[in-house]
Amino acid sequence: MAATSSTQRLTPGSTAPDFLLPDVRGGRMVSLADANGERGLLVLFLANHCPFVVHVRAELARIAVESVARGVGTVAIAANDVAAYPQDGPGPMRELALAEGWTFPYLFDESQEVAKAYHAACTPDLFLFDGELRLFYRGQLDDSRPGNGIPVTGRDLRAALDALLAGAPPPPEQKPSLGCSIKWRPGNEPEATG
Repeated sequence: MAATSSTQRLTPGSTAPDFLLPDVRGGRMVSLADANGERGLLVLFLANHCPFVVHVRAELARIAVESVARGVGTVAIAANDVAAYPQDGPGPMRELALAEGWTFPYLFDESQEVAKAYHAACTPDLFLFDGELRLFYRGQLDDSRPGNGIPVTGRDLRAALDALLAGAPPPPEQKPSLGCSIKWRPGNEPEATG
């Protein structure tokens, strides 16, 4: 299975791009300010069908619950082209969120503009912001991938969360996420950078 790496183009210290997107669990519009916690915000770009997301989604949900309890808000965003990938549309998103018991918003980025603003490239693509919404960590969940035999632990993201909440500096090594590419609508692909 082909894999895409996150771009790491949103640099440490960058301010979280704003958004206002519908939560598929009930239709409520959720903004960046709504999603932010007292101590930070975890933004997860996901896709229902992506094997990399399927492989780690239970651990991401556990981390989301733990994060909220520690004052770090969590929001998941899906931005795939639903004409080509209908299983990533609002109906299937809602079904997944309800079946998994997700307590965090699962937002649909139909225009794909939020994904572009975050320079999201793959699913899962993970962003951890501090209490002032400055980027603290952008990297992988852990070294586990479908079929590599390494257990899913969330080690890298958990270490970043612990550092953030302890007032420590960001992890010096932030390995890019690896997953399915975001499925851009034809003609809507982000501009390549050289």
